[in-house]
Amino acid sequence: MRAFALVRPLAPFLCLYVTFGTTLGFLAGGAPLILRARGVELAEIGLLQLINLPVGLTFLWAAAVDGLRVPGLPHRTGWIVAMQATAVALLAVLSGGETWPLLVLFGLAVATSFCVATMDVALEALVVETVSDDLRPLVASAKFCGAALGSIVGSGLLIGFYDVLGWRAAILTVAGIDALCLLPILRYPEARLRRPDARMARDAATLGRLRLLGGRVLVLGLYFAALSVLSGFNNLALLDLGLPLAEVGFVTGGLSAGINLVMAALSGSLVRRFGTVPLVTLSAAGMVAAGGLMGAAALAGAPRLALAATVLGFVCGGGLGVPVFGMIYRWAQGPRPATDYALLFGAAFFAAMPVRVGAPALAGAAGWPVYYALAVSFFAAAFLVLRSAIARTLAADRAGRAP
Repeated sequence: MRAFALVRPLAPFLCLYVTFGTTLGFLAGGAPLILRARGVELAEIGLLQLINLPVGLTFLWAAAVDGLRVPGLPHRTGWIVAMQATAVALLAVLSGGETWPLLVLFGLAVATSFCVATMDVALEALVVETVSDDLRPLVASAKFCGAALGSIVGSGLLIGFYDVLGWRAAILTVAGIDALCLLPILRYPEARLRRPDARMARDAATLGRLRLLGGRVLVLGLYFAALSVLSGFNNLALLDLGLPLAEVGFVTGGLSAGINLVMAALSGSLVRRFGTVPLVTLSAAGMVAAGGLMGAAALAGAPRLALAATVLGFVCGGGLGVPVFGMIYRWAQGPRPATDYALLFGAAFFAAMPVRVGAPALAGAAGWPVYYALAVSFFAAAFLVLRSAIARTLAADRAGRAP
């Protein structure tokens, strides 16, 4: 009963993160595979990677999420309901477009991604304003659990059963999940749980907040770029080492989502028990070890060693997600949390994009052994900068003053 009482308040967050993972998992991960199987050219398929772009650009409109309200509903809940309902409507339209031109499908998918990304910003602001500091690691854990579950459904099950379901049924399934997962947040007592210090400041423009948060945005952007360079292209390395496509897909798709789900479920409790800095330090050390093993495997031409290193990277990367996002919540604890979160995550995500885009070309030019040597060094440096910023914030909290 005690465990149920602890988990029950997390249900609205878990459900909405399921919709985030399901919708973007299908649109950005599953749909390109479907279209490629139908003979769409790779150059056109590459365009679909821009479906995720709104996630990195939310800082451009987050101020509206902070400053405007949907009539008849609490501030954050209103935005969540409006964006989620619009996403469901767009998916319903998209379900009838199986034979429409690719650019039309792309436009509808980007519009849906915009709604999901904006919903996410409003939800993160709701966390900052209504969830106490000690419970945020559990909410971050729910976030990653929900996103992993959604990814399993959106880019896994719906693709695996696509031949049975077809285009319309698959997309309507995503829309149905999005609609059902909206229901728990409707009963969330936002007004009652809003903390006294969660006040709105009307004079804090986005660019002004960016100047104040710029250092942390750069720290996070450096970290996200380094993490992506170190672990984001293991699937390509595994293919180059001779592993079959089906095996690579299983490991980097289904198995990775399962590991992320388990680690997300454990990480919130681990943060509360051992502390943020020890957990991220141990996890980062594991990531460095995994990257070193990948480089050694590439040098020796040992695909099984590379496979083991990839799995180790999944486990250790799962240990970093919850505490890092818990710190993002802490840094977004200001007068305009939607804007702050969009800057801390969205702007950092966007700033890291050029590095992610250029990383495969570096691997092709230098070879995987050299690539992983550089990636390990880059990640280690970026993590030390992030760890220092986290430690300063925690020290300031202990001293009872703003960081």
